[in-house]
Parts: sequence; structure tokens; C-alpha cells
Amino acid sequence: MPKARGAAGAQGGLAGALNAALKAHKGVWFGWSGEDGVAESGNVTTYEDDGVTIATMDLSGQDVEEYYNGYANQTLWPLFHYRIDLARFERQTGKGYERVNEEFAERLTPFMGEDDLVWVHDYHLIPLGERLRSRGVSNRIGFFLHTPWPPARLLVSLPYHERLVRTMLHYDLIGFQTEEWLSSFLEYCSDELGAEVDAKSGTVRFEGRTCTARAFPIGIDWDHFTALGETGDARQAGQRILSSTRRRIAMIGVDRLDYSKGLPERLDGISRFFDRRPESVRDLVFIQIAPPSREDVESYQAIRAELEQKAGQINGARSEVDLVPVRYVNRGYNHAQLYGFFRASKIGLVTPLRDGMNLVAKEYVAAQDPEDPGVLILSRFAGAAAQLHEAVLVNPHSPDDLAHAIGVALDMPLEERRRRHRAMVTSVREEDVQQWTANFLEDLRQVER
Repeated sequence: MPKARGAAGAQGGLAGALNAALKAHKGVWFGWSGEDGVAESGNVTTYEDDGVTIATMDLSGQDVEEYYNGYANQTLWPLFHYRIDLARFERQTGKGYERVNEEFAERLTPFMGEDDLVWVHDYHLIPLGERLRSRGVSNRIGFFLHTPWPPARLLVSLPYHERLVRTMLHYDLIGFQTEEWLSSFLEYCSDELGAEVDAKSGTVRFEGRTCTARAFPIGIDWDHFTALGETGDARQAGQRILSSTRRRIAMIGVDRLDYSKGLPERLDGISRFFDRRPESVRDLVFIQIAPPSREDVESYQAIRAELEQKAGQINGARSEVDLVPVRYVNRGYNHAQLYGFFRASKIGLVTPLRDGMNLVAKEYVAAQDPEDPGVLILSRFAGAAAQLHEAVLVNPHSPDDLAHAIGVALDMPLEERRRRHRAMVTSVREEDVQQWTANFLEDLRQVER
């Protein structure tokens, strides 16, 4: 079987999602090493890890600043999450983005066999397929975008937006998380590029090339994640919640510290709920776990300061000598510990302002006791909302809507909680990451060249 080559622009959840597929196909993982103290980019290190070849490339400090902190995370990330007000359009960072993708293509090419499939991931590496084609690579190359894709009216604010999308059309297959993001992409190709688009099949024909775009909603690794519930880490974590809440109901949020996650807006909704039901301070405690991310980016520093201020204001107004209504934790935990936290929490609050999918929502559902499940409150602007219809869907921009949803979750009868959970857990279990991987790779093998 030809090897599947993974080229990824991010670590963490994406790495875990692809690990099983790479093992199955004895593939190669190629991406950034995470090192940024080197004088020059391009040094590649390879090693074997449980049947997978890992190849990582170093980036210089300048490249990290222009490519990663700059164009990827200060231009594309905010734009793709509809935050044009936070997007920075700098010519120099755009040059850095193209330069590093050129470097990735140069270093990746020697690893590729004639019949290998190449699967490129996320907004960091959009031009990589076109750069590989310029080197004569004729392999089937797929691309998957883990973020939303913005409407055309927002994307056109990006300088050289046509240039960026043209590079995408060198892929054989492009995957999006939801039909909404797919439709926005096809609309752009038709209206802005004048491409020939068949919306039913997702086929885009442009300048003699044919590309296929489809929706492939990603799932969690069900077997692996649910097995964590039997570990000591999970049991201890759950007990920590139960013993420390003093019979109060635990409501939990787990998010990277990122403005797309709607954390200040979430605290505004919680504050509104306590304004309406002040007696609930003795019945409910909110636990927000928010590991820091991209701390070198100014907008991330601002969101952390705002979140700390809002949590402090709620606690200052509502705390008693023996309790606080909000626990804000600015650190990360392993997956087994998160399983235990989710299991012990009767409300899961997942309210991003915009999100490609959001696997935390699916992990919360997977961790619940089916006999006494918790309630998932989910933003209607998360990709997961297209699958998890039985969650309590909310507008995360509205404090009133969030406050009302918390009340609904607290008061929900057991039978309704069970009914909602049964419907959601079926989707999460059956549409797991293995199914996602198999669907994408099979379509990549079969797609029209």
C-alpha cells in the first residue's frame, strides 16, 4: 500500500488525530520542529516513533515571527474566524509565509515516493501543494482545513486573496469541517475566480485543472478517549471536582486561551445568570480551564488580561467566605484528567464565537455517564453544532441567551438529559477520527485527476 505522507502546520490535537492513520499506513509525519532559536531555517531531523517516521524542520527566529506569529496567526487565523478587526495585513509577513512554504516543499520532496499520498493540514500550509507541483510532484495531494472558511465578502479583504485561493486549486482534494465552510469556498471560486463549479459534486475546474472540495467533519478517537476513563488519572481528577465543589453542580469549560473561543463573552453570560438567580451561587460553580497559547501575539495577551479581570469581578461580587462561583485555571491537563473533569461536571459550556469543529464538545459527550449524563451547552457557531443537534444551542454573543441556557441545563429533567445524550453519543461514537481519516483518504484515492 502506498504510504500516506502527513504534512502538518500544528501539533497537539491534530497530531493525535492523525497518529492512528500514520501508523496504519506506515507513513511519514513532516512539519515544524517547534524550534525557533536557530540562525537559519531548513535543518531536518528524522526519527522513528512506533512505526511512524517523524521528520521535522527547524525555523529561524525571523521565519517564526513572520510566518507563524505573523501571517498565519495574525492574518489568516483572525480572518478565517470572521475577526477582520483583529487581522493585520503586512506585506513582510506575507512574504515570510510564502518563503517558509517554499522551504517546506523543498525539504518534503525527497521523502516522497512515486505512489505516495500526500495530506497537507491547515491554514499554515495552504500554498504547499502548489509549491510541490512547481517541483514536478504529480502525486495525489489532499488538503484539510481545520478552521472555518470565511464568506467571500470577508475573504476579499485579504490582500492577494485570489493568489492564495489559486494555490489551493492545485490540490486534488480539499476538505472542510462543515457544509457551511465548503459552500463559502465554492461560492468564492465561482464568483471571484470565475471557476466552473459543480456544487453538487464539489468539483472546481479552473485554468485546466480539476479540484474536488467536500465536507469531512472530524471526530475524536472514541476508543482511546473512552478507555481513559478507567485510568487512575481520570478517577482522581473526577474525585477532585466532586470533593472540592461541596455538593455544588460543576459547570466546565476547556479552551485554549484564544479570542475565537468566546471566553469573555462566556463570563458575561455567567455573570448575567448570577444576576438573575443569585441564590444559585451555592448550587453552581463554573470551572474554566484555559491553557495559554501564542503568548507572543499581542491580541492573546489582551484576551488573558480581560478574562482574568472578568473572573475577578464575578468572584468579587458573588463570593462568600467559604466559596467562589468561578474558578479560572490558566494551565493545561492531560486527556485522562480532562476525561475525569468532564465526567464529574453536569454542565459542559462550549461557546466559541466561531470554530471549525471543536472536539471538546464531543469529548464532553463521550465522557458522560449514560445513566446520569450532563448537559452540553454549545455555540451554534461551532462546527460541532451541525452534528450535535441535541445540545442546548446558544448565541455566544448574547449574555441573555447564555444565562437562559444555563438555567435550562440546571433545571433539565433526567429523562430529557438521557434522551439528548443518547442522540449525541451515537453521532460521536460512529463518526470518529478513524472514520474521518478513512473517508478522506478513500476520496483522495478516487478523486478525478
